[in-house]
Amino acid sequence: MRHHMYSHRDRWHRRWAVMAANSAGHGRRRGDRGPLGGDWFDRGERPMGGRRARMFDGSELRLVLLKLIADTPRHGYDLIRAIEALTAGAYAPSPGVVYPTLTLLDKMGLIEEQRSEGAKKRFAATEAGRTHLSEHAEQVEVLMARLHALGARRERVDPAPIRRAMGNLKVALGETFGRGDVPPERMHDVAAMIDELAQRVERLK
Repeated sequence: MRHHMYSHRDRWHRRWAVMAANSAGHGRRRGDRGPLGGDWFDRGERPMGGRRARMFDGSELRLVLLKLIADTPRHGYDLIRAIEALTAGAYAPSPGVVYPTLTLLDKMGLIEEQRSEGAKKRFAATEAGRTHLSEHAEQVEVLMARLHALGARRERVDPAPIRRAMGNLKVALGETFGRGDVPPERMHDVAAMIDELAQRVERLK
């Protein structure tokens, strides 16, 4: 245990030394490594679980959008926000995927543009679109359940408080050590504080 503690501390100290060397006399640039091992400019805006996984294939997304439009006529942006709301913010399709899919649904005769104020196109489901949904009702139910399940899981494990605390720590470290004129003793003190916190988190059950 003692060996583990000191090796853990040594790793932090080496990381702080690298950070101090990078900061001294130089402005921070995108790609510079911060004291927590990440980009100084990284705001933690990553999908949960690391790499972005593909939520739906093309045919599945068409059914999801068609179902939402059949429920309520919507603009493309409304659809993105609706899916984001269903998943509690865990997933939102990009405009680069949604708008071409709407164009395809329109060409297939499953949706049609409605008159609306402003430049945004609002779409409603056609009779052919509602028939298509009925024919694929079981698949639509599975897809919508997938969205609801993702939202429920996100609400159970939402790391927002941890992200906020880590963000505060990054800001504090950047303001304190970004100048490059901090005494080594101060760096060792802060590294020891973070080491102690890391060990306390590891002991949580």
